[in-house]
Amino acid sequence: MKPARIRSTAAATAVLAVLALSTACNRESSDSSSTGGKSAIGIDLPRSDSDFWNSYAQYLKKDITADGIDALPLSNSQNDVTKLVANVQVFRNTGAKAVVMAPQDTGAIASTLDSLAAAKIPVVSVDTRPDKGDVYMVVRADNRAYGTKACEFLGQQLKGQGKVAELQGALDSINGRDRSEAFAECMKTKFPKIEVFELPTDWKGDVASAKLQSLLAQHPDLNGIYMQAGGVFLQPTLALLEQKKLLKPAGQPGHISIVSNDGIPQEFDAIRKGQIDATVSQPADLYAKYALYYAKAATEGKTFAPGATDHGSTIIKIPNGLEDQLPAPLVTKANVDDAALWGNSIG
Repeated sequence: MKPARIRSTAAATAVLAVLALSTACNRESSDSSSTGGKSAIGIDLPRSDSDFWNSYAQYLKKDITADGIDALPLSNSQNDVTKLVANVQVFRNTGAKAVVMAPQDTGAIASTLDSLAAAKIPVVSVDTRPDKGDVYMVVRADNRAYGTKACEFLGQQLKGQGKVAELQGALDSINGRDRSEAFAECMKTKFPKIEVFELPTDWKGDVASAKLQSLLAQHPDLNGIYMQAGGVFLQPTLALLEQKKLLKPAGQPGHISIVSNDGIPQEFDAIRKGQIDATVSQPADLYAKYALYYAKAATEGKTFAPGATDHGSTIIKIPNGLEDQLPAPLVTKANVDDAALWGNSIG
């Protein structure tokens, strides 16, 4: 039984969610769900203002068709937990047997997860790990490794000295916290002579640009930037640096060393041009593939245990379920053209 609070939260937006869902993507998914498919999967996309998440959506739609997944029409919660709650309610009302979501506010989704658990509807969470509430599987890379890899790369580029701006994601998100904490710990331990300026952005490109502009006014000698999400930070950051005549190619005097996270094609192009130096490639293709894999497995009653997988990752136990930690390689000029990187194959 779902708690009354969830019912009241969703009620105000449920009608709008239904209308949005009616125009959502995958026609085959709509047709299969309308026939009462026994293993229909509800899938919510987290946002459409990020090149990374738009790539993830492309892979999802392709895999749904290729694998014959019985999916309900996709919804998009647009980085709004209230919309996510409403969309999940629509999935329940239309017969979802499993739900795939990527909650951006990982602290505010617990009651919705409790409601789904009470209804025996398993949840696969993609890229983000909910702080509380049961999940069947989290499909995610090791986000602490993102922060550590970025720190080590920048520290070596700057030879252990300098000033670095860190464009942080939302700190109410496990990803933002993991990346920020790991980056800070690594800098403090390995590169204590590098001064780090932490700039919380709530994953918003305009906020990142405004804060970076203010920082550059105070510290024009800034020589490093860590962008926790290239999908939203890359273009505004490059535009600002170009406007201030600070966008100098790698290897030239005055170049600001930049490392990012995401692995989108635009970051790869920027690496090739020498505008940024590296990124950590989040596996958008594998996120989609294994989100569907685990959701389908959940509808079939399959179970998993911690340990190595057959696809090069490791499942770990977390307080509220299991997490499959997928590999996320560092990409530099040396390997940016590797055909195995999803950013080189997305259409």
